[in-house]
Amino acid sequence: MSEPNTATPTGTIHPATSAAVRELSAWGGYLQPAAEQSDLIGATPQDWARFARHWDDLTVDTYMRDGGVYRYRRYGHFRLDAATGELTALPHGPYRQESSVNPLNGGIERHFDPLTDAFLADPLTRSVVLSLGEIFSGVEGTTDWDVKLHPFRIVTSSAETGRPAPQGRHRDGSTFVTSLLVGRTNVTGGESSLYTPEGEQLLAATLTAPGDQLLVDDRVVLHDVTPVTPVDPSAPAHRDVLIVDFDRL
Repeated sequence: MSEPNTATPTGTIHPATSAAVRELSAWGGYLQPAAEQSDLIGATPQDWARFARHWDDLTVDTYMRDGGVYRYRRYGHFRLDAATGELTALPHGPYRQESSVNPLNGGIERHFDPLTDAFLADPLTRSVVLSLGEIFSGVEGTTDWDVKLHPFRIVTSSAETGRPAPQGRHRDGSTFVTSLLVGRTNVTGGESSLYTPEGEQLLAATLTAPGDQLLVDDRVVLHDVTPVTPVDPSAPAHRDVLIVDFDRL
């Protein structure tokens, strides 16, 4: 797999990394546009198109207590040493959030299908994780991380609204959380927002281009995403993102 291009030719930290560290440290969020993300990890439009095809292999989430069948996903768990770039896959197991964090679907162990071998072998998977590891290590001053990867597809149709955040304004219960847009097909909506615990809106933006990414200090701000609906109800419609959770070890 290729290494992320997080250093400039002179060996200094990439400006995109520095900007993310600065903003996360200042107020808890950073919106990274696709052009910046692509430059940071050396990704081309062809890379993003190849990466997006993995989302066709997701399987339905059967744990939605709202009765919806609009979410498809897989799950993988890793340990990252950001100092060395060593990313180690941990044994596949259930994913759990407490009900205090996720009142809709929390409080139980949820068993999701593992990430595919093709997804794990894709150079963008490693590059995205390592670039995030450098950013978050710059904020926290630690290089040892527990990392969870959640590729999501939210589908919508004339019969069902797609809800990227069915629990509403929330935290995920991690140190940092990121949302990387992989693709939008025939959908409208899906605006991402960040809030203070007191309810003040700090940011509102719609991720539209493959590589657009929202980075969040999950301890400091709350996040939400509006529902998605089809532009053309007669055609397939979905929003694909990669959610990455980073927790200090």
